Parts: sequence; C-alpha cells; structure tokens
Amino acid sequence: MAVAAAHDQDAAGGGAGGTGAAGGCPLEAADQAAAYADYVRTQTLLDLQRPRTGEPAELSFIIATQVMELLFTLVRQHWTAARDALEADDAEAAIAALRRGAGAQDVLVESWALLGTLTPAEFDRFRDSLGVASGVQSPSYRHLEFLLGNKSPGMIRPFRAQPEVHRDLERALAEPGLYDAALRLLHRRGLGVPAASAERDWRRPYRPHPDVEKAWARVYADERPGNELLRLAEALVDTAERVTRWRHRHLMAVKRAMGAKPGTGGSSGLDWLARNAAQDVFPELWSLRTAL
Repeated sequence: MAVAAAHDQDAAGGGAGGTGAAGGCPLEAADQAAAYADYVRTQTLLDLQRPRTGEPAELSFIIATQVMELLFTLVRQHWTAARDALEADDAEAAIAALRRGAGAQDVLVESWALLGTLTPAEFDRFRDSLGVASGVQSPSYRHLEFLLGNKSPGMIRPFRAQPEVHRDLERALAEPGLYDAALRLLHRRGLGVPAASAERDWRRPYRPHPDVEKAWARVYADERPGNELLRLAEALVDTAERVTRWRHRHLMAVKRAMGAKPGTGGSSGLDWLARNAAQDVFPELWSLRTAL
C-alpha cells in the first residue's frame, strides 16, 4: 500500500520526473491503467454491494458476507486438492494444500470482525430486507460441510430449483470427504482403520469408531521427524480447530446482534449455532488426546 501511495504522489506531480520518468508512476497509458480493473473485474466487484435500506451497517453486513463467500470457494479448492492428494497416496501434497487452506481459514475467521460490533438496533433496521435469506442457504458453505463429513441427502433438497448447483452438490454428497480420504490412506497403509470406515455410504454423515482412534494413536506413537502421517494428522487438527473458531465467531456475532431470536432462514438461530460450534471436526483426532 505504501508503494501505491508513492506512485499516487508521483502521478500528482510530487515525483522527480512525473509520469514516465524514472521513479514516477508506472502507468503510462490508459490501456495500462485499465489492465488492473480488467483482470480483477473491479467495477463488477464494486457493483455487487446493493444495500436495500438506509442503515449504514447494512453495507458492512453485505461486504462481510460476500468476502466469506469468496473465501469459502478458496478453502474448498484447497480442501478438495488435499482430499484428492490423499486419494492418490500423496500425503505431502495433501499437507501442503491443508496449510494453504489454513491461511485462507485464518482470513475467514477474522472476517467476523467486520460484524463484531453490530448492535441489535442496527441489525433490526435492515434485517427485514433479508427476508428468508440465510447463510445456511449458501451452496459454497454446504460444500465445505460435505468435505468435513457433515452430510445428509436432505441438505441438498433446498437447491432443487437451481439445477446446476444441485448437481454439483449431489456429486459432492456422493464423494468421500477430506477425513474419509485420510482414513482410507491409513487403511491402505495397514494402520487398522476398519473396512467399514474406509468404504461406506459417503452420502451419510461420518460416525466415530474406536478402531479409528486406535489407528491415529499408532500414528502419534511414531514421533520420528520423517513421519508424514503425523504431520498430516496435525495439519488436519489445524484445519479442524479453525473450523471451530469460525463457528464460534459466528455464534458470538449472532448472539451480540440478535440474541436468541429465530434465524432469518427459520432455524433456531443461537441454539443451532451453539450445537454446531460444539461438534468436534475429525472427532478421533480430538478424543485420542485424552489417552496420549
């Protein structure tokens, strides 16, 4: 940003030679100035904020939501890459993808700061403009939940009126999730993951199994620096912890802005968010810690 400010100063005449001179603004022609906007689609992006009321806080709500949607897409890309790498027996590539995903997750968690000071009065002044719109209707968020193993065929029914979205979610529902792929890798490497956990109906939510916990305990028993499965386990824990952080920030933002009122989409609001935040992601990686 400091470099951009210096360029702006030069362009305004504060530089040694002005536009085109050494040390001046690098923009020399109108087509160059438009290159950034064309690549990023700046005008399209900035045209997507359409508040429906005069409440200033509504703009923060819209931008925060749109930023999260973009980050959902990015996290999904990294998690899918990690899942596919695990299916291909490439644990190192999976770890790298999970690390990239963790960086995107950190930004996603901090996105709640844009709404962290929203008061009940501010929210009430534009809440009616949402109608029945709710974050639970986001297909991108649903994809992430499917990758985490939170699956049910009923979760895609609301998207039947959007055929392309519905087909995409149907595919994701029928595929192994991120944790499924990790357990399949452990199964192939003979670590005792039961066949019922390595091959199951992927359309159903994952259920913990004591033998899976034992398999992960074997991984943790080998603390050699070259144990890629241990590094994979910790990368999965990093991912899971960030999911819980995001859920908790969501819970607290809602609790602060609207208390225990029902959600706009008809959910129980605070109760649903609290149950979601309390649910362990990749459960055996957490339960085994008591015995280690």
